[in-house]
This record gives sequence, structure tokens and C-alpha cells, in this order.
Amino acid sequence: MKSTMMRTLVPATLAAAAVVIPAQAANADTRMDFPAGTGCAFPLRWDATGGNLIERDFYDRSGNPVRVLSAGKGTLNTYTNLNNGKSISIRTDGSVTSTEFNPDGTITVTATGHNGLIMFPTDVPAGPTTTQYTGKIVYTIDTMGTFKLVSTTGRALDVCDALK
Repeated sequence: MKSTMMRTLVPATLAAAAVVIPAQAANADTRMDFPAGTGCAFPLRWDATGGNLIERDFYDRSGNPVRVLSAGKGTLNTYTNLNNGKSISIRTDGSVTSTEFNPDGTITVTATGHNGLIMFPTDVPAGPTTTQYTGKIVYTIDTMGTFKLVSTTGRALDVCDALK
């Protein structure tokens, strides 16, 4: 289960799917660069420092994964426009993420607290967008890796706009 969560949270490749950056995305410092047109119109860097993640996996009677619950202390998230060097840092206070594995192969994620969401051009709604949320976000991931934002509540910061 951890590999599925890490693919969603901190993917090694930037395939045609969004990226979720929860407040506790890593238990160690993490850096990711996104080419222009994926996270923002410009090349974007995301750095997370600090934080601490606790994860619990849940299985059905047959041993199949049905849910992952993650919670933890937040990180300091720094987003940088790699064209002009402008950056913003956001201290997060943590989050709780429930990831449910549906029988049809899709995934439903409900994240509360401080979470960043990077939507790619192939997602719904289409990116490139990077938004730092404080509140609740719900999204699904289909079997092809396409993210669909279902709902949001709370505050949203348009990171790309803030870094222009």
C-alpha cells in the first residue's frame, strides 16, 4: 500500500496525472521539479522540509487493500518559480488523508487540513494548476491515473498566480 500512496503523493515520474502534496508528504526533506505546463505555465519546484507521517493500512477479509489512513505533523512547503526565482513558503499544521480503493479499480481520496494539489493538463479540471488548500478536498483517480477534483471547502491559494 505504501507504494501506491507514494505514487500518488510523491511520484517518481510525472506521467499524465495530478500530484497531491499533503502537509506530511514525507518523513524526510523532499524536492520535486515540474516542467513548464505541468504544475504551472512556468517550471515549478516544490520543497518540503520537516514533517512526520503515520500511516495505517486496512484490508478486507481476503487480504485486499481497501483503505489507507495517513495523518501527521505538517511540513514547510516552499514553491519556487524556476524562471524568475520567486518563491513562497507555507508552514502547514498537518493533515489527515483517507484513501479508499474502490472495487472498480478507482481510488477516492478525502484530505483535510493543509494539502497541495497539482493538476496536470490531462486531469479534470485540466491544469496546469497548483493550489495549496486549507480545509477539505475530495478527488478521484481513475485506472488510467487521471485525477478528478470532486469538491473543495475552505481556503485555496493559487500558487502559480502568487509566483508570477
